[in-house]
Amino acid sequence: MNVIDWQYRFDQWISQHFNHGDAAHDVSHFRRVWKTAQTLMQGQQVDALVVLTACYFHDIVSFAKNHPQRHQSSVMAAEKTAAILASEFPDFPQHAVAGVRHAIEAHSFSAGIAPQTLEAKIVQDADRLESLGAIGLARVFAVSGSMGAALFDGEDPFAAERELDDKAFALDHFRCKLLKLPATMQTEQGRKLAEHNADFLVHFMAKLSAELQGDHQRVDEEVLRRFCFHLA
Repeated sequence: MNVIDWQYRFDQWISQHFNHGDAAHDVSHFRRVWKTAQTLMQGQQVDALVVLTACYFHDIVSFAKNHPQRHQSSVMAAEKTAAILASEFPDFPQHAVAGVRHAIEAHSFSAGIAPQTLEAKIVQDADRLESLGAIGLARVFAVSGSMGAALFDGEDPFAAERELDDKAFALDHFRCKLLKLPATMQTEQGRKLAEHNADFLVHFMAKLSAELQGDHQRVDEEVLRRFCFHLA
């Protein structure tokens, strides 16, 4: 059975059995991560089935960011995935299960598990790219809103005179985590894409800063100078 057939079967199963209730970690997220992973796989000698399976099941267990067991999500997801493969997909190649489990365990930022295989590195990069660019922008406000966080601190939106607090303000999450992601990427292509898409978030910050100052036509050049990875 080829990878396309496995993707169809996984997609059908996830669509019928998985309902996370989190717009940032739904079946569309799994599909996008797989698409990005395919870009990162180009020219690489990797086990595509391991990457595909990890992309589709990496968030089969995913606690909210403010949940006390958040850091255990990926290990629990790996365990559940192995059980699902055994019970629902008995023809899944046994030799691929260990690679799938490791890729799922290592994908999580909060788990702090270093990826040891190229497949795991690709899955981690593909998942982290979801937090950047236009999709990342949409997801950060969706997740923050679901947790009751404000868009930003109206008195000090860019934390010039306060500590960053991304549990209280969605905008703070850009500097607490998102703009640090390019430095954590495991593949060269992943790093380039991450820097490009992080700059998109910086340009959003610069436009927001200008609008908060009453200028709706320009961007705040100081924000660009402070945070952009590549200035045009």
